[in-house]
Amino acid sequence: MPAASPMRGSMTHPPTTRRFIFLLLDRFTMLPFAAALDSLRLANKMGGTTVYEWRLVGAAGDFATCSNGSQIRLDGGLDGDIAAMRDDVVIVCGGDAIATQASRAVLAWLRRQARTGARLGAVCTGAHVLAKAGLLEGRRATIHWENHDSFAESFPGVDLHRQVFVDDGTRLTAGGGTSSIDMMLHLIGQAHGADLAAQIADQMLHTAIRTGRDRQRLSIATRIGIRHPRLAAVVERIEANLENPVSPPQLAADAGMSTRQLERLFMRYLNRSPKRYYLEARLARARQLLLNTDLPLIEIAVACGFASSSHFSKCYRERYATSPYRERGVQRAASVLAIPERKDTVLALAS
Repeated sequence: MPAASPMRGSMTHPPTTRRFIFLLLDRFTMLPFAAALDSLRLANKMGGTTVYEWRLVGAAGDFATCSNGSQIRLDGGLDGDIAAMRDDVVIVCGGDAIATQASRAVLAWLRRQARTGARLGAVCTGAHVLAKAGLLEGRRATIHWENHDSFAESFPGVDLHRQVFVDDGTRLTAGGGTSSIDMMLHLIGQAHGADLAAQIADQMLHTAIRTGRDRQRLSIATRIGIRHPRLAAVVERIEANLENPVSPPQLAADAGMSTRQLERLFMRYLNRSPKRYYLEARLARARQLLLNTDLPLIEIAVACGFASSSHFSKCYRERYATSPYRERGVQRAASVLAIPERKDTVLALAS
């Protein structure tokens, strides 16, 4: 245990030790997991006492393999003696090819933990597995923005939001990346006071603590690098209407300009016509649905504003140089291939 921080005593609530259990699914993303874990480590350091402990659990074997190829040594498996108690918090760490990670064993283990009354959470794509287990039905949740549309199609019973994290009582979800820090600081602040959470953020160079009201993505103007407010508003409307496309003349009229003016703005700032930009946005959404859901092709086509699966397939092939059928097949075949073992990147983490 590191030496006590000179700031110890800043906790506003009596210290009690709480345990976190991290379920590391194969190909989980390192950043959100490491950010969550280090928040707990720093809570112990800055508070000057052990207020958090943690255990790492995986679906199979002694190691969990990260999406970057690194391996993390586990404390136990699903059939071991690590099980949640009422005051524990279980965090599902997801990542690539998440649909293939929701095995019967994983789902059954999560349901058992839920029955103890423990809080269940997820970072990155881990919310997909919680939802698959039926543990987010009727609850508020979030997931990484890249998986938002596919999640919404797969789990319509979940009240899905676009915030960095969502605290719905016994359910916690964070979008991934650095949002894990914000979620953990939220929990630490609840348990031990805002002062300790602020000290941890300062230690992590996390200069702005986001709340459950903050959205995940940058503004459209920042994201696509434009400083024209009316054009940004048109792009925002396009992204909000992929299933029922709005015609360029209507977009222009609603933005208070002529169709020719709108076309000039798109060519100047985005190097493509409004029609082309709209098509590419619809195809990008279709690709996410294709690779992250089991929806039939016709349902994906309709959800992205295409009148038929044949028209969708033609446009998809022109954009991505492969058919949607082939891309889905290749992605699923690749998802079952093991990442090569990297003995030089095995990490053992102690609580």
